Amino acid sequence: MMLKTKQLVDLRSKPYHLQEQDMQWVEDTLEKMSTEEKICHLFAPLGSNPDPDFLKNWVDKYKPGAVMFRPLPGKIIQSAHRVLQDASHIPLLLAANLEDGGNGLVEEGTYYGKPLQVAATDDEQSAYTLGAIAGKEAAAVGGNWAFAPIVDIDHNWRNPITNVRTFGSDYERVLRMGKAYKKGFDLSGGAVSIKHFPGDGMDERDQHLHVTYNTLSVDEWMDSYGKIYRELIEEGVHSVMVGHIAFPAYSRKKGVPDKQLKSATLSPELLQDLLREELGFNGLIITDATPMVAFATDEKRQHAIPLAVAAGCDMILFTRHYDEDIESMRQGLQSGLVTEERLDDAVRRILGVKASLGLHKKEVLVPDVTALNNIHCHEHVQAAKDLADNSITLVRDRENLLPVTSQKYKSIYLMPLGVTSDESVIKQLARTLEQSGFTVSVQDTRRFSGEKAGQSLQGLKKEFDLALFVALERTKSNRTHVRLNWNPFIALDSPWFSTDIPTVFISLANPYHLIDVPFVSTFINAYSDNEATINVLVDKLTGKSDFKGISPSDPYCGDRWDLHLYD
Repeated sequence: MMLKTKQLVDLRSKPYHLQEQDMQWVEDTLEKMSTEEKICHLFAPLGSNPDPDFLKNWVDKYKPGAVMFRPLPGKIIQSAHRVLQDASHIPLLLAANLEDGGNGLVEEGTYYGKPLQVAATDDEQSAYTLGAIAGKEAAAVGGNWAFAPIVDIDHNWRNPITNVRTFGSDYERVLRMGKAYKKGFDLSGGAVSIKHFPGDGMDERDQHLHVTYNTLSVDEWMDSYGKIYRELIEEGVHSVMVGHIAFPAYSRKKGVPDKQLKSATLSPELLQDLLREELGFNGLIITDATPMVAFATDEKRQHAIPLAVAAGCDMILFTRHYDEDIESMRQGLQSGLVTEERLDDAVRRILGVKASLGLHKKEVLVPDVTALNNIHCHEHVQAAKDLADNSITLVRDRENLLPVTSQKYKSIYLMPLGVTSDESVIKQLARTLEQSGFTVSVQDTRRFSGEKAGQSLQGLKKEFDLALFVALERTKSNRTHVRLNWNPFIALDSPWFSTDIPTVFISLANPYHLIDVPFVSTFINAYSDNEATINVLVDKLTGKSDFKGISPSDPYCGDRWDLHLYD
């Protein structure tokens, strides 16, 4: 099978806008590359070892076109990036998931806030600031490519992946925020990659585990996801990350039988007909991570790797086994599945992005250690506080429990919830409450066993004035749901006493917990669990600051009528 490339790159046009000398660099570089080097340039592997000697040998062997590290300390990631750029004959794209701020690349980077928290301000300036902080802190360590902003739409409250990683359920808000993030990130001189085409948020499942589906009709898609992608393409985004997500309505329109439906990563009708031709995208297409089960099970991997490129992807994100995946690409070229024209076009697009960013002209691709001062600086920390102040959302306060003052509620029963709970977050919250004059008793769910079944309600009422339940149930890949899971022995860690003891429920992540605690009187969505949010949250609770956030998605889970019974 041979898949013909329908549209070759135009380096003079958006998003590259290359001048003659820059195009000449692309063509000269491409001409000097051997076929093997071109194949290697298609890969964007995950960096695993920052050791300088290892990296030098690794780059010499594999010659990748891009590299992505998970967050590391600033000095270490900056050094690793410097070694990578020095060792590579062609400047590298150095990527990171910069969705929440600089912490996507640097461990001590500014955790500004989750996209859903940004959306709760309903102010594009917040998204602009997110992009600006992410770009500035990434640039401080040599990063130049953001796998962000996420422009998925949080249609399905059961989806375990989108949730707080999105700008909400309103496509117009998603579009406004996505544009603003790009403008902020542009200040760094780097490139963004909008994701996850053709759009996550419809299915309630996770493409890390199998192919998922965007189930909209073509017209519905064009009026929502399509508008988002079209307008951001017009704004000049350099790259689009393609998800392991199928779009059956469009594929069927193109005559693809249901049994042959594949995720967008492997679908030429979605990549070439829809993304390239109908939406007019001339830039770089990169797959989502190929070790995901969805990619691994849609086709035999040996065939899937070259098929992704033949279908229209220009880069392969991550490898399952680096040598095997490169060999698969070799075989795909030798068999004719990937043509020489398609290979050259893909590499030309990669080089075009690098030239568009001016990487081929820069004498210094990674700054010196003084640039680390830009990371988690006072300005960025204050910006995170401002975001928290403008975003924390009071969903309801049926019994007017707020404000919580130490005069009314001196003794607080604090119950942390969530299998991924971060004890440091709870400790910070407890400490901040104590500094405000409260006595706080943090409950340890590990001690909630059979002998606690006889918990005395009267004893609890005598000991505590207020119960504060705090959930840290985070979205996470390979996790099929984000719901509250109570202690298996008659739910001892639940707010079972909420009709007897004033109870406040706070979510620091998933905004949809009302489905599991519909009876609580007071419900607050804070969206993020960073230090700034915790500190500002206490100010909101105690009445020092008003609640200003506007729900960017429906906390009533699709307007469930039964949840409103408790309002």
